[in-house]
Amino acid sequence: MPNNYEKDNNINNAAIDMLMKFGDVKNAEGLFKIIKKKDIITYGAMMKGYGENNMNEKVLDLFEQIPLGINDVIYTIIFNACAQLCNDRATQIGKKLLDEMPKKFIQNNYIYNSAIDMLMRFGDVQRAEDLFKMIEKKDSISYGTMIHGYNINNEPLKSLELFEEMKESDINVDVTVLIMIIGACARIGMLSICQSVVAQIPLDLYKNRWICNSLIDMWGKAGSIKNAQEIFESIDTPDIITYTSMINAFGLNRMGLEATDLYRKISNSLHDEILYICVLNACSHSGLLDEAYSIFNEIHHKTAKIITTMIDCLSRLFLFDEAQKLIEDYEKSNPPYSAMYTAILSGARNSRNSIVSEKIYERMKLLFQNEKDTLISGSILLSNIYSSLGQHEEAQSIRLNRIKEVGKKVQPGLAWTEKDGEIAQFTAHDQSHCLSKEIYAEAERISCGLTEHGHKSDSSWITRPLAETETIQSVLCSHSERLAIAFHFIQGRKPSFIQITENLRVCGDCHQATKLIAKIRQYVTIHLQKTFTRQSYEKGVVIIRCDSCTNLHLIADNLGWFKDLTENGKFKNIAQMLQAKDETIYRIAVAPTDDESTLKEVEVDEKIKILPLSDDSNLIQNIIKNELNQIGSGFWNVCSCFRILAKLIDIEPQMSFIQLHYRKFS
Repeated sequence: MPNNYEKDNNINNAAIDMLMKFGDVKNAEGLFKIIKKKDIITYGAMMKGYGENNMNEKVLDLFEQIPLGINDVIYTIIFNACAQLCNDRATQIGKKLLDEMPKKFIQNNYIYNSAIDMLMRFGDVQRAEDLFKMIEKKDSISYGTMIHGYNINNEPLKSLELFEEMKESDINVDVTVLIMIIGACARIGMLSICQSVVAQIPLDLYKNRWICNSLIDMWGKAGSIKNAQEIFESIDTPDIITYTSMINAFGLNRMGLEATDLYRKISNSLHDEILYICVLNACSHSGLLDEAYSIFNEIHHKTAKIITTMIDCLSRLFLFDEAQKLIEDYEKSNPPYSAMYTAILSGARNSRNSIVSEKIYERMKLLFQNEKDTLISGSILLSNIYSSLGQHEEAQSIRLNRIKEVGKKVQPGLAWTEKDGEIAQFTAHDQSHCLSKEIYAEAERISCGLTEHGHKSDSSWITRPLAETETIQSVLCSHSERLAIAFHFIQGRKPSFIQITENLRVCGDCHQATKLIAKIRQYVTIHLQKTFTRQSYEKGVVIIRCDSCTNLHLIADNLGWFKDLTENGKFKNIAQMLQAKDETIYRIAVAPTDDESTLKEVEVDEKIKILPLSDDSNLIQNIIKNELNQIGSGFWNVCSCFRILAKLIDIEPQMSFIQLHYRKFS
């Protein structure tokens, strides 16, 4: 460039912008340093470039060096950088800048939209709402920013309220906003809400790839895998996001085999980190350890998130030594990654393993002193483990002291459900609903019914000492999901379908109780959306295949198929019967041996302790094998393992499997 242009700031600023867009930060910095008379546009070009290259700390560093008055562009750049960083420094700078912003910028929508996005990412929803109200001429970007903020702060109902407000104000709902609304529906997971929004999507937008991908994700999270598959199959040339969305939908609905089958059909050239994470998650949630290892070992570049997902899979099966070995190998050449430790801690909570939990949590405190949210999660998991062992004082001490120390609020557990167009929200022990008195009375009746049908309340899921007026049953029956179920039963007519969405994991006692409630209140389907499992007791049969023998087993039947398999029956075996009825197996699982009548008569050594039954057959099988390997009994096969497990948990085996393997036949 000729020397006579070197002092031209317009050219220099444009050159900085060009170099930053090339990713050539070093030369951009060199050019910036030789400019003697920098103007605000020069600073803006550098700061914008840092942001584009994901160097937001440098954005703030340079901002603190500006000797000039800042303009609207600088405000927007700083708010965006703070939103991306979302750390203590960014929070302090961003909020201070907003507080001191001159009034002349008040009606600048670009600045306000950036500020709202920043506040939402900080979790300061109230102040973001206050700013939004101050905007006189709201546009689709303003609404979109708020809707996105509500979504990331787990307030999807408010997103839907703004959606209605947009339509009433005749503000254009563009594709971007519509995708956010579909995302809000996915977070709520209510079929009726999803159907209502889908009905408002113009037909021509069903050709939009982003809309279709979002719909697949939404239907998967709402538990309607059929609708998700229909959208997927309507796409002529799926891209990697389409495949990933469908695999994730399978995984969320405990359909790990379907997820891995689809994964194997995807070209290797399309594989990326998110795809690997989703398919490994699907294996993890379905207990497909061998499949997970097979896929994991095929991955050439294993990122921290991919390894974390594999650690989660191992921890769910209580294979903590293998999980910790993955961490050790990773940390030989990488800094510690907190999510790996949280995954092990979560698995240790489920197995009530206080030794592993204490070891992992102490390590977390040492390694991640500045990660407040991580330590909050860890302290809650550890305190829950102590509670499950009956050590409530120790649990309370850990929870209160740690939360006070890091100065963060714990996210409350919420349950949503919908009845006749009304969405009701509940927290544990919630008495805010106008029908609270009737809801609690019904919850008590449900609790009594559970006791009459043999349900034994599991006190290990109570995380605090009982008050003098409380019982184990009274505390558990006022959990958020129980209140949501009771809400449906006081509405006059008997419900045929209850859907509940939760933001946190369902406790083990409520999970077991929900199955029994569905059985007691016959023809009621209860869909707990967080775990994506359906408990249904309508007409159907359950057929499963055992890995230890070549036989198929009919373990639940109220269609009268079993009589066709007797000596005088129509068919010699189940395979022949399925062929004649033109039906196929819906799932593969571990099962009892052919002699079904002996299932409850098996003698069990009381010293043999097998872990509680899981919803997933593959997970059950791995747990049983793991336990029996420790026992050292060489003559057990998988079939006899199932018998022992069924005897120990003292429930009918077909009821323990029906929610996973149930299929309604025509």
